[in-house]
Amino acid sequence: MDPVYDVTDNFGSFDENGNQIGDGILDNPGDVIFFKRTRTGQKDNYNLSVGFSATWSHPLDETLQNKCKEAAQTNIELQKQVTANKRLDFELARLKNCGQLLKDGISFHPRSPYYKICADVIVRDKSYITPHRHSIPSPSTSSQHVSRDAADLGGPLKK
Repeated sequence: MDPVYDVTDNFGSFDENGNQIGDGILDNPGDVIFFKRTRTGQKDNYNLSVGFSATWSHPLDETLQNKCKEAAQTNIELQKQVTANKRLDFELARLKNCGQLLKDGISFHPRSPYYKICADVIVRDKSYITPHRHSIPSPSTSSQHVSRDAADLGGPLKK
């Protein structure tokens, strides 16, 4: 049941003949005149739905798709190269800094967790020569030549 309110406006002002007319303000605001039945139209509703949906698409122009894949692969390779370059820069900076510190006699204590940062860096003196061997061929005995003149030794002679 819905209430029906009084919306009459018969009083509050006068016309040119002196008769009472409405002034735009309700005469009995909030008064309920009567109640009326309201039809909601609600009914019991039961629904069961089962569905299936599938989509398949095929590009009409595979050239653009192939170019997109090629661009993506190029970008991946570029990112890998940038990462490798940054790793190389890091290792070279570590080598340089650790080497300089070791030359200056500065290092972490062997029990320090940071000791291993420079543990694989080797500093050698500039005059250090790695051990190696040279083979020297022996002169053959069949071509023994004895020089008796300085010109045989080669080079210009000065007097």
